[in-house]
Amino acid sequence: MQYYDEFGFEIDPPASPDAAAEEVEVPRIPIRTQFPEAGEYLGGHSDGWEYRTVFAGSNLDYSYRMVLGFLEEEGYGDVPVPASAADLKLFRRPRGQLQLFSERGYIHNPIKILFPDKPKQRGTLILCLYNEQAAGHLLRFHGVGAAFPGGG
Repeated sequence: MQYYDEFGFEIDPPASPDAAAEEVEVPRIPIRTQFPEAGEYLGGHSDGWEYRTVFAGSNLDYSYRMVLGFLEEEGYGDVPVPASAADLKLFRRPRGQLQLFSERGYIHNPIKILFPDKPKQRGTLILCLYNEQAAGHLLRFHGVGAAFPGGG
């Protein structure tokens, strides 16, 4: 059967009630609730223990606001983070300074907000999320013990 609009042009037939039921979107589960398996996920990459993605805004403040929004959406809204991009900059320590982690940036289990190694990527932040349910998570996060490859 053909369907026409008020001007006499052919139009697609109206969707059946069954078709509307098929298009119901399944709600996405936050990463913290169901950590992604190994592979690409939401523009980042997961190995099943670490999920890593990059936020590259026009400036650091914009990138940091994107990171904060992502953390909230993915169930990490209760993890303490710097209040602003200006506060986050305080965690960008000079190279060669003794520190617990080799990465440069803010680190608080189970997240890391890192600055890139390349100086030309000033507005870029690297966000790493870690699977808290993984065996030996705390030791691996801190890079110690037999649970961490290369650890003691």
